[in-house]
Amino acid sequence: MSEFPDRPAPPQPLLHRAQSWARWFGLGRLFASAVVVIAVVIGAYWLVKPPVATTESKLPYANAAAPPASSVASAAATAPTSSVATADLVVHVAGAVQSPGVYRIAAGSRVVDALQAAGGVVADSNANAINLAAPLVDGERVYVPRIGEIPPVVVASASGTGGSAAAPTGPVNLNTASADDLDTLPGVGPSTAEAILAYRDQHGPFASVDDLSNVRGIGPAKLDALRGLVSV
Repeated sequence: MSEFPDRPAPPQPLLHRAQSWARWFGLGRLFASAVVVIAVVIGAYWLVKPPVATTESKLPYANAAAPPASSVASAAATAPTSSVATADLVVHVAGAVQSPGVYRIAAGSRVVDALQAAGGVVADSNANAINLAAPLVDGERVYVPRIGEIPPVVVASASGTGGSAAAPTGPVNLNTASADDLDTLPGVGPSTAEAILAYRDQHGPFASVDDLSNVRGIGPAKLDALRGLVSV
């Protein structure tokens, strides 16, 4: 027998015990357990983390208070005025256009807008005989003559809306007419009327209607449109 009683075995180092436990448990099961633990930790973090702030949540909130009653009343009061200001015009487009007839166009339109509403002019039209930039009035008749045609005399109605301007009742004398008289001729605006007067002052009385071809701004088409409407 031993002289000394049995003593407990000395404790094994921690690393040695871990290695022994790993050999007993198995490396495969140990790796699988580690993966499961990591997955559980990631899932728990994903569930408890705060949501990402959106762009809308960072914007300041507007005051949702209702507008004052005075502003609502002001908007309601101005609505009828704007609708009246944009009332349409009814004009009659006739002569050398694609589709003569009565058309409804917006207020503030010009003669050229009325011609476009009628499909435009035809090939043999004499659009230079009318003022395309003249403003339209309600109830007006716009007539486009053909080349070589003398435009019909348009008599203004009592309300002043029968035509673009009051047409002369007879030929306008080139040697005695004023600027206002010349301005009533189709295709003759203020600038052309002043050019006729300047030519007359510089060269003396017109000897014939053909002398108009020497005036700045009057070409062959406009001269043909004026024949029969002027005299010397």
